[in-house]
Amino acid sequence: MSQRRKKNSSDGETKPRTSFVNKFFRSSKLRPTKAESRKKSNDLEAADFQPSDDAQKTENILDAAKPLPSEMELGSRMEKNEQFLQKLGRKAVNKCLDLNNCGLTTTDVREVVALLPLLPDLEKLDISWNDLIGGTLRSVTQQMHLVSKLKILRLGSCRLTTDDVRALGEALEAIPELEELNLSWNSKVGGNLPLILQKFQEGSKIQTLELVDCDLTSEDGAFVGQLLPMMQNLEVLDLSINRNIGGSLNSIAQGLKSTSNLKVLKLHSCGLSQKSVRILDAAFRYLCELRRLDLSCNKELGGGFEDSSAQLATLEHLEVLDLHQCSLTVDDVMSLTQVIPLLSSLQELDLSANKKMGGSSENLLSRLRFLPALKSLLINNCALQSETFTALAEASAHLPALEVFDLSWNKCIGGNLKLLLETLKFSESLQVLRLSSCSLVTEDVAVLASLIQTGHLAKLQKLILSYNDSICDTGWAIFCQNMWFLKELTELDISLRPSTSRDCGQWFRHLLCAVTTLPKITEIGMKRWILPATQEEELERFHQDHRCSIHFDLGEFQEADFPRLN
Repeated sequence: MSQRRKKNSSDGETKPRTSFVNKFFRSSKLRPTKAESRKKSNDLEAADFQPSDDAQKTENILDAAKPLPSEMELGSRMEKNEQFLQKLGRKAVNKCLDLNNCGLTTTDVREVVALLPLLPDLEKLDISWNDLIGGTLRSVTQQMHLVSKLKILRLGSCRLTTDDVRALGEALEAIPELEELNLSWNSKVGGNLPLILQKFQEGSKIQTLELVDCDLTSEDGAFVGQLLPMMQNLEVLDLSINRNIGGSLNSIAQGLKSTSNLKVLKLHSCGLSQKSVRILDAAFRYLCELRRLDLSCNKELGGGFEDSSAQLATLEHLEVLDLHQCSLTVDDVMSLTQVIPLLSSLQELDLSANKKMGGSSENLLSRLRFLPALKSLLINNCALQSETFTALAEASAHLPALEVFDLSWNKCIGGNLKLLLETLKFSESLQVLRLSSCSLVTEDVAVLASLIQTGHLAKLQKLILSYNDSICDTGWAIFCQNMWFLKELTELDISLRPSTSRDCGQWFRHLLCAVTTLPKITEIGMKRWILPATQEEELERFHQDHRCSIHFDLGEFQEADFPRLN
């Protein structure tokens, strides 16, 4: 996994800037220098001996004219540190040093080490996504005792070495206030986790522990289970993408029974099996504060919910449930039908990529009407059939808070979209509607256009209609002529399938006309639509006349990207 590196530079004159150290210490004080201490001592001694007024004035003038060497040194160091942060395009915010994704080098790490003694009140240090600092962490951890108030430490994707891991374990004892530790995407953490966390004491203040994709071993998982009872303040535990910890789930689940404050549990792609559901189910009764549960992408989980989902219903505060790509079986769906409707606080539900539920989820989807707080519903690629889609369409009328609705890759929707739109017209919150590759036909987009024309779906921000190649030019013309009603729209995608391409029809002119009235739109996906020369000219004139910043994504055929007028 990687993130795009960003380099910041400035041209022309630069305005005078307040020293970053002054800003950083706006509400904290520098430790007194030795010179200041000596000065206070000298002041006390001088109280017993008062020279003449003239002599005193002469001394004061000389003192003012000769700054103390230590003060000069401190000022020089502050200036260097300010230049260092400016070079990285970052600013120090009070009690927070964020160097995330700055492309730090070994030399830069030395600058960070020099900076830490000046930041005694530092509470957040983030040097994540700096791949080149692996092997240098010891120099940083040796200064940890100088930032003992640190509460947040993020070291994700730093290519930490075994020595880095060992050094970090030795240093954690020096920051007892630590509340968040993120070591994600560092493979050397795997097999060495005890070296890092072994000094955690009972009553630890840790609230967030993130170990995503750390190549954790089964032994590491067992160690986490033993450690959890010492972290009774834990609120977020993310062990995702550690495929070897499924075998130590017994230990982890036992430890979870002692984390009654846990709010987020993520076990995405952790090699969980059918029996894992039963093991976790026994722990759910102790997690009454749980808000988010992610068990997604555990393909062997299918069949595990058949007889082991009862305690899931006790999670009365659960807001997010992610079960996408879990190979749910017909019996799983039947069991979840009894449980999911009882989760009255549920706001996000993801059942995507479970194709076996397509013909067996009619009752489950029908009972979603009992989840009035639901904001996001993802059921894409579930092989829905006519009966299940009808049940879902009817239930959606009872979901007034729904903001995100994804039904992509369900072919049965083609020719039947009217069923859904009849109920969505009552929705006043919908912001994202995804209907990619749903075999939509011209009649479907005509009905959609009619609904838009009557003022419904007014809050829609993203509309994805890609890979519906059966819609003819007439259908796109009707849709584009009514697009201008979607004043909140920021993104539209009508791309064709990768295996096809087509010339744009006359509807493209209606699209350009509609876009001129949409103040927030920035992205229009039109991959594999080919613009004839005349339409390319229209697009160029559109740019010249309106100067708007809209990216027309035409894929490998053509690209059009214009700057917006300020």
